[in-house]
Amino acid sequence: MVGSQKHGTEEEAQETPRFQRKTLTAPAPFADETSCQCQAPHEKLTIAQARLGTPVDRPVRVYADGIFDLFHSGHARALMQAKTLFPNSYLLVGVCSDDLTHKFKGFTVMNETERYEALRHCRYVDEVIRDAPWTLTPEFLEKHKIDFVAHDDIPYSSAGSDDVYKHIKEAGMFVPTQRTEGISTSDIITRIVRDYDVYARRNLQRGYTAKELNVSFINEKKYRFQNQVDKMKEKVKNVEEKSKEFVYKVEEKSHDLIQKWEEKSREFIGNFLELFGPDGAWKQMFQERSGRMLQAFSPRQSPNSSPTRGRSPSRSPSPPWVFNKASPPSSPKAASASLSSMSEGDEDEK
Repeated sequence: MVGSQKHGTEEEAQETPRFQRKTLTAPAPFADETSCQCQAPHEKLTIAQARLGTPVDRPVRVYADGIFDLFHSGHARALMQAKTLFPNSYLLVGVCSDDLTHKFKGFTVMNETERYEALRHCRYVDEVIRDAPWTLTPEFLEKHKIDFVAHDDIPYSSAGSDDVYKHIKEAGMFVPTQRTEGISTSDIITRIVRDYDVYARRNLQRGYTAKELNVSFINEKKYRFQNQVDKMKEKVKNVEEKSKEFVYKVEEKSHDLIQKWEEKSREFIGNFLELFGPDGAWKQMFQERSGRMLQAFSPRQSPNSSPTRGRSPSRSPSPPWVFNKASPPSSPKAASASLSSMSEGDEDEK
């Protein structure tokens, strides 16, 4: 008998890790739908014993409850702390129903089914208990074999009690966790209420009707007009940005053109000065041509070593047909005689 109990305990110890690994790749099961229950003898543990990792035949069963409306990182961090309180723990999370929540706390954004599903997909949760009680009873703790209850240490006054966890603390079953500052469901709702107009306009723009948003006819027209104004502002902003981009490109191209023009201007001026400057190529060419023209038009001079130097230049004989102004022919006969002598002289030269 003892051996059979030991054998069954070993099988359960082997089954537990396989179930825990499954929760990392699948949603956590509901307590009323799973057959995985703690079959080992449930002995009461102290916190010191649980932190040592005992007992070895079963995990420490830790319970955390709440409303978990608009499930956020603060909820997840609280569950992470509850899961890691002990070396070997199994985390059960109780979620209160809509009826209890609306009665003792107020209206929720998410309904109970949505809140259940949000908890099932948290990686730290091993099992979800639906319709959890507002105040924990000994019967509930015994049914689910709960060793410890995890919650923040701030007294939670509700349902006519100064602290609904007071009897759990007195029984030595309470383990505190730390709240995450700066994030809570109330903070998120406050943001939505504060910026109600913004979110109403946003949802109208996305296709929701005024009836679905519980918006009056006048407010609907106002929000739609504001959306049109925002669209016009966005278009104007886009045009301004494109205009600035265009002006920047024009300025950049103008700068490049001016720079290229300056370079070409310097090159043109340099070439002009090389050609037409004081020592330019055009002046040298002009001087060379002028010298050649002067040489072409000026008479040749006799060399300085000529033997005729010092003599008076001899007059070139006048041609015979040139008449002497001082002695014109006295008669026609004399003129004919002179012409005949000239012709004879020409024949002699031939």
